[in-house]
Amino acid sequence: MSRHIRDDLYMLQDWITPKTRVLDLGCGNGDFLRFLMDHKQILGYGLEIDREHIIECVTKGVNVIEQDLNRGLTNFMDKSFDTVVMTQALQIMHRPDLVLDDMLRIGSECIVTFPNFGNLFSRAYLSFYGRMPVTKQLAYQWYETPNIHFCTIRDFEILCQEKDIDILHRNVIAERFPNRIFKELSPNLFGETAIYHLSKNK
Repeated sequence: MSRHIRDDLYMLQDWITPKTRVLDLGCGNGDFLRFLMDHKQILGYGLEIDREHIIECVTKGVNVIEQDLNRGLTNFMDKSFDTVVMTQALQIMHRPDLVLDDMLRIGSECIVTFPNFGNLFSRAYLSFYGRMPVTKQLAYQWYETPNIHFCTIRDFEILCQEKDIDILHRNVIAERFPNRIFKELSPNLFGETAIYHLSKNK
């Protein structure tokens, strides 16, 4: 399978069953849905608010709906999709916890990815410089960032526990040293991007 997508997307695509229904929240330019359509023959739909991205989706033959995720997902019926995906957007939602509830209402399973603010580099940068870190995963100055809920892997797993959500799989991505060596030993300390595959307990 050719690789033309981000590392986190390439990892999580293994958790998506071929020929199933997939909803991508904040689908961007549609590259990931197009990848899944081509390689896994999924029936995919994307939600996006950026007009330029919507046009790109249409030109790629991706089904896309213009919608603000912060207004909720009440227009979708329970379990209308097999998998609901949200990549690198949970931290920009006004209420990430409610978005997660909706994802697991609409889909039998959901997949989320987010930058881990608890990683070693972020902690060290804040400790030594007394300033908010700017990294590849958190690539904005504090005054212009769309990220309004900085989250660590530990925070997210506590939320899942409180909401009785099953963690089916977890992967972490780390590119810099020593994170890439020790990420499995201590994901919250060394992981840079977290990837979760979730379902709701009955």
